[in-house]
Amino acid sequence: MRHRTPAIVLAAVLALLGGLLLSAPSAATPQSPALRSPAPQAPAARTPDRAAGPADLPASRPSATDPAHPARQRMLRNSTAGLFLHWGMFTRPMHQDCRAWEKSVTDGGWNAGYWVDEARKLRASYIVLATFHSRLGYARPWPSKIPGSCATERDILGELITAARAKGVEVILYMTDDPKWHSEQGFNTLDSAAYSAHKGKEVDLTTRPGFGEFSYDLFFEVMAGYPRLSGFWIDNDNEYWEQNRLYEQIRERRPDMTLSNNNEDTAIMDMVSHEQKTGMTPAYDQPSAIWTPMPRLTESCYKVPDTGAWWYDGQDRPISTGLNVGRYAANAGTSIKSLMNLTARVNGTFPPQQQKFTDFMKEYLPPIWKSLSGVHGGGYRYGGLQPGSWNDGAYGYVTVSAKDRTRQYVHVTTRPATADEVRIRDNGHRVRRVTDLRTGERLAFDQRDGTVTVKGITAWDPYDTVLTVDTHPDREGVYPARSVRATATSAKAGFPASALSDGDFSAHWDSDGQVPVSVTLDLGRVKQVTHLGVSQQEWSPTHSRETFGRAEDSARIKDYRVSVSRDGTTWGAPVRSAVLESARGTRFIDLGTLRTRYIRLDIDSTWAKETVPRFHRQLRVDEIQVGHAHPRSRGRS
Repeated sequence: MRHRTPAIVLAAVLALLGGLLLSAPSAATPQSPALRSPAPQAPAARTPDRAAGPADLPASRPSATDPAHPARQRMLRNSTAGLFLHWGMFTRPMHQDCRAWEKSVTDGGWNAGYWVDEARKLRASYIVLATFHSRLGYARPWPSKIPGSCATERDILGELITAARAKGVEVILYMTDDPKWHSEQGFNTLDSAAYSAHKGKEVDLTTRPGFGEFSYDLFFEVMAGYPRLSGFWIDNDNEYWEQNRLYEQIRERRPDMTLSNNNEDTAIMDMVSHEQKTGMTPAYDQPSAIWTPMPRLTESCYKVPDTGAWWYDGQDRPISTGLNVGRYAANAGTSIKSLMNLTARVNGTFPPQQQKFTDFMKEYLPPIWKSLSGVHGGGYRYGGLQPGSWNDGAYGYVTVSAKDRTRQYVHVTTRPATADEVRIRDNGHRVRRVTDLRTGERLAFDQRDGTVTVKGITAWDPYDTVLTVDTHPDREGVYPARSVRATATSAKAGFPASALSDGDFSAHWDSDGQVPVSVTLDLGRVKQVTHLGVSQQEWSPTHSRETFGRAEDSARIKDYRVSVSRDGTTWGAPVRSAVLESARGTRFIDLGTLRTRYIRLDIDSTWAKETVPRFHRQLRVDEIQVGHAHPRSRGRS
């Protein structure tokens, strides 16, 4: 417990009581923010220009839960999707006057319940409201007492929180770090004079430090006034925030609030969001462009309409249903949250084609919901059949029930070109039964040589054919992790080769920038070996790309050789030399049937080019499993 001096405690209590008497939010009335701006405190000695937390917001005791998965993350971890709403003063038709925009919103019939109901059609657990946005006029949808930009008299944020909580949906507030678009429309949307008068000093809101101070104050106003706000979604960092320990103060004062950051993986954040990935094959495979490894909370935010801005630009843009259903399944199949952006008009309603999409999803999702919710991404650290490219052009994902590890779901998001079957690497899972999730029809299957073939599929869904696969509890044909000893010719301090065979996906081996590099696996005595299962850390995209001016590439193994030895001294010619595909999930190296004690994996190159130093020769591998057999099973329809 934190101890404070009596004077500080008394000041905090009086400030809290004053805020409660003035705002008095309740479930029946809109929440009101604190009626005075944060009071400055003396700066800390180590950072002369650092402003401490506002005095009118009392600190809360941090949660006593596991710091790796604190209680505040529960909603996000249990969620599958969220609804992203870019909506503000510059939503078309654009308004230049704050009061005129608010009047149009109210006269148009804006109703918080509409957004909540639309979110529920998408099975979204949370709504991210992006109104205080650099391209939307920096409007604040609450009656702020801090001057500097448009603020509504109507408590739109409070109404949304109340309506959402009533139906089990949380609200997260978007905050921008960037003032550079303040005069994009030919007039200034930031009022430095008003804010300077409020602060009693000159502050230029059009500079990053000045805007950082202004938005810093807003964080505290919102925290004080909206105790049921779930968190902040932050569009990159501002130097002023970091210098003044904004995030640490949020943790101290509101340990219940989550923090998400866009395109940056900052350790103090609960979740990293990846913005609008394109250029993948297939187009819906956004996970292949994401560089955040499990179990980090990860989100993929994307525009549902095919074209246009993140906000309503006056047009009813087309929507590719298959693309968006594929994204939804792909993200669920990789433990990534889908943050779907729809473009609300001034009155809050969606254009007809977006309304049609949410109505479609309302009917489409329930029959397959158990395969998308309460599941982990399969083929990764949580086990499961191998996702990705299958036979005859088929492509798909696997989800594994979080409560029952014997229950998996295969999502065929691209069906085979001609075949009525799918062939999937079994990853050591012996299959007991396969059924069509929608119809309950049992399907025939044949499992051998590391592959399960599901036959006679006729009820193909145009977007996502979902098969329920029931397996035996334990994986077969793989030596226990700790029975294998791993060494390497190079390892970064703190990331030893022993992590390759410890069965712990939270620890990995790092080659310390050395490639070529060799890994040797010692089975303890001569045993049968059939294959290796290589699980590389998912910290890089699967292919070369450029994202937001940043070069990215796959850090995965490319050229490799496998040699074996009975005594660890005499090695013959490689038993296999090949190129390992750059793809997510466990990748397999088949070796036939051998008897050996030592297996050496020589890694000659990785996929990343020299032009991408962040990933070039930066090899990280979670686990290498040694297989000695494959499960066999058959099932009839």
